[in-house]
Amino acid sequence: MPPDVAVVDGSGRTLLPGLIDMHDHEWPWNAALQIAGGVTTARDVGNTDRELLDLEDKADRGEWVGPRLWRSGFIEGDSPFAARGGGQVAATLDEALAWVDRHARRGYRGVKLYNSIKPEWMAPLAERAKLRGLRVSGHIPAFTRARDAILAGYQEIHHINQLLLNFVMKDGEDTRTIARFVTVGERAADLDLDGPEFQGFVRLMKDRGVAHDPTLTVFEDMFIQAQGELSTSYGMIADHLPATIQRQLRLAAFDVDAATQERYRASYRKALAVVKRLDDAGVTLVPGTDAIAGFTLHREYELWVKAGIPAARVLQHATLGSARVLGWDHELGRIAPGFSADAALVDGDPTEDISAVRRVSMVVKQGDVYFPAEIYREMGVKPFVEPPALRLPSKTPGAAGAPAERAGRAGG
Repeated sequence: MPPDVAVVDGSGRTLLPGLIDMHDHEWPWNAALQIAGGVTTARDVGNTDRELLDLEDKADRGEWVGPRLWRSGFIEGDSPFAARGGGQVAATLDEALAWVDRHARRGYRGVKLYNSIKPEWMAPLAERAKLRGLRVSGHIPAFTRARDAILAGYQEIHHINQLLLNFVMKDGEDTRTIARFVTVGERAADLDLDGPEFQGFVRLMKDRGVAHDPTLTVFEDMFIQAQGELSTSYGMIADHLPATIQRQLRLAAFDVDAATQERYRASYRKALAVVKRLDDAGVTLVPGTDAIAGFTLHREYELWVKAGIPAARVLQHATLGSARVLGWDHELGRIAPGFSADAALVDGDPTEDISAVRRVSMVVKQGDVYFPAEIYREMGVKPFVEPPALRLPSKTPGAAGAPAERAGRAGG
C-alpha cells in the first residue's frame, strides 16, 4: 500500500454505499443522526423553505453534520384538517398550481400532495409538476383511492396505510382524521391478496411504474404495541437512547381491548405480506423513516426482511434502487470509480444479518469522514461500535506508526 494513503482496518466489516432515507422531514438534531446511522442522502418530503434551505446550505458548507438533501415541496388543500406547519396550503386549484411553480423555481425536485387536496385537483397538479420536471408523490386525498391517484398521474404513494385504504375504506369515509389509521387496523386483515382487486391494483402499479414508500416502522408500534409494553420498533436499542426517550417507549399509540389489539396485529401482518407481494411483482419499493432518523431506517430494513424480502435485496432497494428513483443513480448507490465518495462501514455482514446495519463504525459523505461513535456521544446516545483502526499517511506529521486521532469530521 502506498505510504501516502490512509488505511482503514475493514476486518470483519462490510463496506456499503451510503444509505438513502426516502422519507425524511429534516431538522438539525435529526440530520446528525442520519450521518451516524450511515445515511448520506435523504429525501425531504415536507418542510418549511427557510429551515430546510438553511440546513442544506450549512451541511453543504460543512457547518453542520447532515446528509445530502433531495427536496420535495409540500402542497396541502385548505380544510379544517389541513396540515399547516409549512404554510403551503391552497384554497383553490390556481393556488395549488402556483405552489408547484414556486417549488420548481426554488430548486425542489418533487411535490408531495397531502390529505386535503381535492380529488379533482390531482390530475392538473400532476400534469403541471411533470411539465416543471418534478416528481409527483404523496398521500391519497380524502374521498378518493390510491387507484384514482395513480390514474391521475401519481408516481409514488407514501405509507402502507395510504395504499391499503384503497381496499378497506368505504365511500364517503373521511381519511383526513385518525380514521386513516383505525380503518386499516380494523379491516386490512381481511384483504384477499390473491383476489382480482388486489392483483389488478398491483399490475396497475407495475405497468405505470408507480413506486411505494411503505414506512412500515411508523405503523409497527401503532398496531402491535400494547400499553406498558416496550416498543417493538425501538425496544432493541432502548439502552442506547437517552433516558427521556426511553421513558416514552412504553407508551402505546392506541389503548384498546385485547380483541381489537389482536385484530390490529393481524392487519399489520397483512401489511408486511402486501410489501412482499409488491416486491415479488417487481413494483419499485423505497425505504424511508418519517420518524427518528437512522434508527427507524435500520428497523425498516429489518421489517422488510421479516416480510420475506432477502437482506441483500433490501440493501439494493436502500442504495442503488433509491438512487434510481431520485434520478441520482449516475453518482449514488454504488462504490465505484466516478461515483460520489459515499459509504458506510458496518461491523458484520448485513447480507446475512440485516441488523448489522446498526453497527456503523465509519461514514464517508462526499469524501468527508465521520465516526458515528463520536456523534452519538455528543447526542447522549450510547455508541453501537467504536471506530475502526486507522493508519494515516506517513507524510502526516506524527502519524506514522501512531494511533489515528479521532475526529467527528475529517476532510478528505
